[in-house]
Order: sequence, then C-alpha cells, then structure tokens
Amino acid sequence: MAAAFLPETAPRLLTPETLRTAAKQSLGIHLVPLSLRRAIKRYLRDQDKAHMNRKVLLLSASFDRAKGTWRRARRGRHPRRAPRRPQRAVGRRAAGGALEGAVGLRRYRPPVRRRLPEFAPAKVLDFGAGPSSALWAMRAVWPKSIERVNLVEPSKEMQRAGQSLLDNLKGLPLIHSYDSIQELNRKIEKHERGHDLVVSSYALGEIPSLSDRITIVRQLWDLTSDVLVLLEPGTPQGAKIISQMRSYILWMEKEYCRKIEKSSSRPPSSMKSIVAQEASLKNGSFVVAPCPHDGRCPLENSDKYCHFVQRLERTSSQRAYKRSKGVPLRGFEDEKFCYVALRRGKRPEEAWPLDGLNFETLKERHAKRKPEDLIIDYDDQFPSEEDEEVPVDGGDSLVPYASDEHELSLFHDSEEAEEEDQTIRADLGGGWGRIIYSPIRRGRQVQMDVCRSTRRDASEGAFERVVVTRSKNPTLHFQARRSLWGDLWPF
Repeated sequence: MAAAFLPETAPRLLTPETLRTAAKQSLGIHLVPLSLRRAIKRYLRDQDKAHMNRKVLLLSASFDRAKGTWRRARRGRHPRRAPRRPQRAVGRRAAGGALEGAVGLRRYRPPVRRRLPEFAPAKVLDFGAGPSSALWAMRAVWPKSIERVNLVEPSKEMQRAGQSLLDNLKGLPLIHSYDSIQELNRKIEKHERGHDLVVSSYALGEIPSLSDRITIVRQLWDLTSDVLVLLEPGTPQGAKIISQMRSYILWMEKEYCRKIEKSSSRPPSSMKSIVAQEASLKNGSFVVAPCPHDGRCPLENSDKYCHFVQRLERTSSQRAYKRSKGVPLRGFEDEKFCYVALRRGKRPEEAWPLDGLNFETLKERHAKRKPEDLIIDYDDQFPSEEDEEVPVDGGDSLVPYASDEHELSLFHDSEEAEEEDQTIRADLGGGWGRIIYSPIRRGRQVQMDVCRSTRRDASEGAFERVVVTRSKNPTLHFQARRSLWGDLWPF
C-alpha cells in the first residue's frame, strides 16, 4: 500500500539525517521581545500600583481555585460545587490584560508556521482579542503579509489596554475593533467576511454553555477562508473544550461534503456537475496541528488530556506584580495550553517519512568504523571560558537564581531551527505523530507517548507508547534523546 503513496520517481527530500530537522516543532524557552516589554512598562506606568496588585492577586486566586478543583476531581473527591467559569473571566478581564500579552506571544508560531511555512495571511480575525496578544504574535511571525486585522473584544477596558500597548508602533496593519461577531457582520460587506486566519485565544472557556460555544465556533468557521486556530488553558476543562470544537467542525464539514456528493450523484446538467466537483475540492476540513489525524481523539474518556507547555521568560514587570508566598520568583514560567489548528480543504496524501528509508543497527555502524574515527579531540568536548556567552547587562535582565542556570540550560535550543532551510519540513500527511508529554530517557532507551495516525488517509488515530533503543536504531535514538514535548515523530 505504501507504493501507492510513494512513486519510485518521486524525489526523496527526507533522509535519516534530516528527520530531526523536519520533526522539530518546539521553541524551548522564549524571550519576550524588547518592544513588548517596553509597551507593558509604559502601560503599567500610568496605572495605580495598588489597584494593579489587587487585580493580579484576583487573577492568580482564580487560577488557583480552578487548579484545586481539578486536582480534587482527579483524586475522586468531587467538590459539591465547582467554581463557576465567569469567576475566571472576571479575573482575566479585571486584570487589565497588560501582562497577558507576554504570555500569548508566539504561541501561534509552532502550530502554524512550522506546519505551513508557505502560509502568509493578509486578513486576520482575532476573537476575544483581549489586549491584542495574538496581534503581537502574528506581527512577529508574519511581519510583512498582514494587511488588515479585525479584533472582537466586548470589554472596553481590554480594548483600551490593547490600544495603549500598540501606541507608537510603526508598520501596523489596518486595525478595526468590534464588540461582537454580530457587529462585525453588520459593518463589513459580505464579500469581505472571509479571513485567511481566524484566532480564538482563551475566549471559549468564558462562554458558559456548550450550545453557545458551538454557535460561536460555527460563526468563526464561517468567517474563515483558510485556517482557524483555537487556544485554551492547559487544563482538563480547556482540553475538553478544544476536543469538542475540533470534533464538531470535522463532523460538520464531513456532513456538508456528504450532501454535496449525494446531490452530485444525481444526473444533473454538465455545468452543475463541474460546480459540484469544484465545491467538493474546496470544502472539507483537516487538522493541521497538533493532531496527525482527523479521527476521534484517542484520549477521550481517559485519565489523560492533550496539552502542551511553553517556557517563557518572566519580565521585570511580571516579577514586580506577581508574588509567590514571599519567595522570589524564578526568571521563567511554564505556560500550559491546549490548541487546535484546522484548515479548509482535503488533507494532502503524502508518503510516510520512514517509507523506503534504511537504518543501520549499532552493530552494523561499529563494523564500518575506521581506526581514525576512534580518536577523540578532548578540546572539542569541553567549552572554554572564551566560548561562554556573556549576557548583555540591561534594566530588564533575569534574576540570577541558582536553580535557573540548570533548568534554563535544558530548554535553551540553538538558533539552528530558525536558520535551517524551510524546504526540510514535515508534510501534512498522516505519517508524522505528535509527542504528547515529556519523553522519558532511561539509559540507552527513550520512551515517548505519541498520538499517531493508524491509517494512510489519516482518518483514524491512536495513542501509544513508542520505545526507541540505541542498539536497534542509533539514528532514531539520537533524535529521540533530543526530542521535546510537542515535537513530531516520524512513522
């Protein structure tokens, strides 16, 4: 069956050496850009410090209540009355949103840019825009392509915070703000409603009922001409919302395509038949990320939930307003989130990355070694003091805690991924699984929990444990030892 997807004349772009480059999706730690740090400082300078401290404490308390609820639920002690979702919404809105811009930055880079390197949106819609966090991220990822941005944010306080953060910035696209989707639809022409990219970040969880969420997501999908990205906090509730909306959009488009095929099966005129064929190619939907398939989520009805983590630098503004029981805050924090990116159309049928590739065992590799390969240059094994980077001193540098030096080194990736040739990438076929949770490294073997497609057409998927040993496949073992939570894995 693999031969049908891999013609003999097709060029092989991936090799055992380039698999890791294509699979790399994670960013390691991300440093907040200087322009955003300065914008947040300007905004906070005009606010009452005591007032902001109270709002940040309120926001932190709402998160702690939500975490405590889910911990008790997982232990089997369900509270009599779970905290209402609007409490978290009030905390988020009341905080003014200035610090949230740093948290949301660049979340869209791994799921969209790495999977769709040719994607360059011109018209964008941000639902639940808050302080325009998504706009900062999109300007960093697509600085030249974005021409128009429509923001939907009901909170006037959040709108003012977003405008304040964007003041004095150059090269901004045309920006329009709306209080609701209904107002957006009233004020723009019908032919202008298609957006290349539609984003909903931390907004669906603030809608209390499932039916209302479905209504909103259906409206967002109708406004999407290409890619829709949904993000929620990395909690069981956030993962449940993402899973429900993912299932609904895939089911809705599948039903729509089925109706088109049924109508085209009748003997219509030749013109209607051509129109139906073109519509069937344009309609449909598939998951760009994180799922490698369009089937039912294999983690449904289990004690696990799909989420990811982004390590983010804490700026001096965050450390000034946030407290941790009297203990100084670390120079970074791990932001957990859930997301799904869906695209209109049919998933492309691609050869699976390991089709036709041959790997040497460790025994075979040792048999090919030459005597000169065994000579070790010890000067290259240990960096000298001259090779160590000296941080530039600035007013917004990190607090040098002893624990940071070790933990940050685990997440600091070289800048090679940003400079590598974009032609070496993972395709959108079903042959790339997604690593869920951190890989476990034990001696000469690596264990990874991977969500993968079980069919060549990516219509079904499964969640399984993959074990890679050094003796059987040193090439994939080398890749597995350097893989992080959220990276892709080839099949």
